Amino acid sequence: MIRVLLADDQTLVRAGFRSILNDEDDLEVVAEAANGAQAVAGSREHRPDVVLMDIRMPELDGLEATRQIAGDPRLSDVKVIILTTFDLDDYVYGALRSGASGFLVKDTEPEELIHAVRVVARGDALISPSVTRRLISEFAGRVKRPEPGPELNALTEREREVMTLVAAGLSNDEIAARLVLSPATAKTHVSRIMTKLGVRDRAQVVVLAYEAGMVTPGWITS
Repeated sequence: MIRVLLADDQTLVRAGFRSILNDEDDLEVVAEAANGAQAVAGSREHRPDVVLMDIRMPELDGLEATRQIAGDPRLSDVKVIILTTFDLDDYVYGALRSGASGFLVKDTEPEELIHAVRVVARGDALISPSVTRRLISEFAGRVKRPEPGPELNALTEREREVMTLVAAGLSNDEIAARLVLSPATAKTHVSRIMTKLGVRDRAQVVVLAYEAGMVTPGWITS
């Protein structure tokens, strides 16, 4: 069972998401929050697998709540999906950089929402809809490219190759097929990359790949 926390200041929005998710046999909404502070507290209390986090909320907005959740070692297994009414929002890139696993626009189709929650919960891949990739490429293209840090230099040639494929949105199984590896080996490579880079989520691997110039905006297609 995938446990979900809903964070949105609009009661009707939460009710709609709750109805969609609870209709699935493997999904359960375990808590709700009307602001970012409640989302952080609820995450600590209920330890959900996934938090659906609105950006604009009173008291504490969704971006700061995401940073607090991502920065809490006790919540290392909690994944955050940012919800927004805009498909390109300057703040969302910062959210991905700070620990969010991806983002969805609020008018997304129910099937896409359900798929996104399942994908993020298993940690297998960044959310695949083209809007997420478009956002990353849009804002990563504006970031001044830093020199590769010592963590990136610590990656082996194979790990750099795997990192590029992670940035392309490939799952572990797809990476294994592309490189003629076993899925377990591909998963091990991804885990080692995340450890060496000091990140908690594949989304941050994608962002770092863009920022380091391993892939360039516009190279990835939906």
